[in-house]
Amino acid sequence: MTLALDIVRALADATRLRVFSLLRSMELSVGELAQVLGQSQPRVSRHVKILCDAGLAERRKEGSWVFVALGTRDRVAPVAAMLDALTGIEPDHWAVADAARLAAVRADRAASAAAWFEGHAGEWDAIRSLHVADDQVEAAMAAMLGEAPVGTLIDIGTGTGRMLELFAERADAALGIDRSSEMLRLARAKLHDRANTDLRQADLYALPMDDAAADVAILHHVLHFAQQPGAGISEAARVLRPGGRLLIADFAPHDREELRTRDAHTRLGFAEDQIATWFDNAGLQLADTATLEGGELTVRLWLGRKPGATLREVKAA
Repeated sequence: MTLALDIVRALADATRLRVFSLLRSMELSVGELAQVLGQSQPRVSRHVKILCDAGLAERRKEGSWVFVALGTRDRVAPVAAMLDALTGIEPDHWAVADAARLAAVRADRAASAAAWFEGHAGEWDAIRSLHVADDQVEAAMAAMLGEAPVGTLIDIGTGTGRMLELFAERADAALGIDRSSEMLRLARAKLHDRANTDLRQADLYALPMDDAAADVAILHHVLHFAQQPGAGISEAARVLRPGGRLLIADFAPHDREELRTRDAHTRLGFAEDQIATWFDNAGLQLADTATLEGGELTVRLWLGRKPGATLREVKAA
């Protein structure tokens, strides 16, 4: 009864109902909520706190920004179902107005993303010109994952969310993590309409996921930035269920020292035996590899598998 009272009290305010409805559409910063609602950020923050205390929302700090998302499904789903039923009886004029302003927020995000890419296009293009085309790498990754169910996916070092664009549709749920709040804002501009996709600021050495919670983990051109690649692989293995898979795309060993000084690459590629050793230390079996030549840098793929029944085998049992 106490929980029910907390939820009823939290929603006994028109602004908080609007906030809850907006969060069902997409994760928003406190500033963006204030923009849509036409209220001050301190006032919006107070409303958000009440929703969070009732478990209907949760806050995530990313740099100087605070993002707000819906709470856990078991807490949110019954409330959402009730509101949907009531909304069907009487149209809500606030919902129409908020939807229009929310579209403006999405447009602002897209514009910011476009401006960032325009300013950094030269850096990205310089590295891409050194290796085989991205679409070939992505096709090889898709082929290596095959047609097996993806289940729960975690993209480690998601950057602008490209791997989530490619594979989240095949997943029951997808999580992208990155240390950069700027990158996460770019990813949100791309992925705002993906209902099964979440983004969080986190470190690859401390993933925000329980043990054995994921079926597929991806490290796409991330490992060469890592100070401790083996520790990163071990942390990815920790969150994999039995039968889960870790897919790594990165460079073979090379001598382009300017990538270390200019682009902050900590490691100049990885040898096959290095990855195999790290997989073994993390309790993963090396299941498959691929080599993609076609430029000054060679791209390699490694697929590790955690011992145990796969998701497909479990579903078939």
